[in-house]
Amino acid sequence: MNQEIIEEIENQDYEKITVQLEKFLKEQLEKNNAEGLILGLSGGIDSAVLAYLCKRNLKEKTLAVIMPDTEITPNYETEDALKIISLTGIEYKLIDIKPIVKEYSMYLEPNDWAKGNLRARIRTNILYYYANAKNYLVLGSSDKSEHLIGYFTKFGDGAADLVPIISLYKIQVRKIAEFLGVPKNVIEKKSSAHLWKEHEAEKEIGVSYEEIDSILYCLFDKKLSLAETANKSQIDKSTVEKVHNLYLKSEHKRMPAQKPPRE
Repeated sequence: MNQEIIEEIENQDYEKITVQLEKFLKEQLEKNNAEGLILGLSGGIDSAVLAYLCKRNLKEKTLAVIMPDTEITPNYETEDALKIISLTGIEYKLIDIKPIVKEYSMYLEPNDWAKGNLRARIRTNILYYYANAKNYLVLGSSDKSEHLIGYFTKFGDGAADLVPIISLYKIQVRKIAEFLGVPKNVIEKKSSAHLWKEHEAEKEIGVSYEEIDSILYCLFDKKLSLAETANKSQIDKSTVEKVHNLYLKSEHKRMPAQKPPRE
């Protein structure tokens, strides 16, 4: 892997980016006549960055909802989420979705993969419940890496009113997290949506985020071909093709619902 590509991706003015994101959030609140912002706080890096962005100037207008499924969510994730709350001072609610998932499961045929995505959609339902009740806007935590390869649940964590960090690759999210003061253990731990037991993002995808970001950066920012990307990034061509195929196969997730042509 070409370390110079990693450094090129990482080398950004994170203070400037932070100011731009803060301005964006304020403008969207005014534009939409909304009273505040709401986010799902998992204890992972993406939602932590959102919480730390909000606490700078919008702390009194932000609600974080922590929604573990205590059947599968590791205790350390909830503990990290609560630590972020204590450090930011943001208002929060803690809701165990285990009984909700259990109730759904009583009426549905078993499927662990679909059940994992159901967990994501249940969390989104809860966020929008409170968003409706309080006239808040829902913040999505998708970053550029996961957005481009479709690593999110359609109408689950992929559903939001605002997506502040969608222009940042995962390794850039780590860097802005450092700038914002997110705890080191949150920045360094393995990413996971915890949709099932022992769920890890890189393990499921089969590619590291450093590789994913290098490939996507070459393909989309540098506009290189697959062969050129493999050569420039010094990553095996089969891995480059795998990441590109994830992008192609997930296109429907990034598009509005399709309609037939009308003659």
